[in-house]
Amino acid sequence: MDNDDKQVGQILNRRDVLKILGLGSAATLLVACAPDVAETLSPTIEPTQIIPATETILQEATSVTNIPVCVVRPELTEGPYFSDGMLNRSDIRQDTSDGSISQGAPFDLAFNVTQVNGNGCTPLASAQVDIWHCDATGVYSDAVDRSFNTVGKTFLRGYQVTDANGVAKFVTIYPGWYPGRAVHIHFKIRINNYEFTSQLFFDDTFSDGVFSQAPYISGNRTLNSQDGIFGNSGNLLGLAVTPNETGYAATFDIGVQI
Repeated sequence: MDNDDKQVGQILNRRDVLKILGLGSAATLLVACAPDVAETLSPTIEPTQIIPATETILQEATSVTNIPVCVVRPELTEGPYFSDGMLNRSDIRQDTSDGSISQGAPFDLAFNVTQVNGNGCTPLASAQVDIWHCDATGVYSDAVDRSFNTVGKTFLRGYQVTDANGVAKFVTIYPGWYPGRAVHIHFKIRINNYEFTSQLFFDDTFSDGVFSQAPYISGNRTLNSQDGIFGNSGNLLGLAVTPNETGYAATFDIGVQI
């Protein structure tokens, strides 16, 4: 399967964000403040095992009060499998061409989208958030590759519009894998003429537990440390996955500059 393209955009560092906010060098920027990943529901991992998140925490002391938490992430490549099918739906598991449902561990994914500006970080309402990823066997819908042709299929693609609190929620499955890429989900945020595209990643040990179960395929997959696109993420695009009533869940906070 073809690899995705090289990184686009750049990581905004602390100084860049402080300039955006107009807060100066004395301000504090909290980046990627996320909890540890809780134990997996997989029977292959003991309930007491805690898997660390892939995100890092950067925090500094400050005398400035009431400074918002602004989470700035790097933009990464769109890759070869984006298809703008304009499927407005929260549950993206169904293939609308035949009604079939993608099989795999249920995964609830929420985005908290904020706008970074001179007033801090405010919820970004009415933004379109698209996500797309491969199924449990590493296949994308509506794409042509050396190993598959799924043109016209719509599974595991869709978008939601953020609400007044900047939140967009999806129901999908834990993504599978394919050679040359670490486990990931693509996402795109669009509003007016603005567009931001990047990818989300998963803890390798956590994925090992998920992939030990059907219908996933275990094998010699590409790890985060072996994926050049993950290497450009600055460790700021990892998901902290936790179990919920049906499977797994994660929330991703992101601040964008418009």
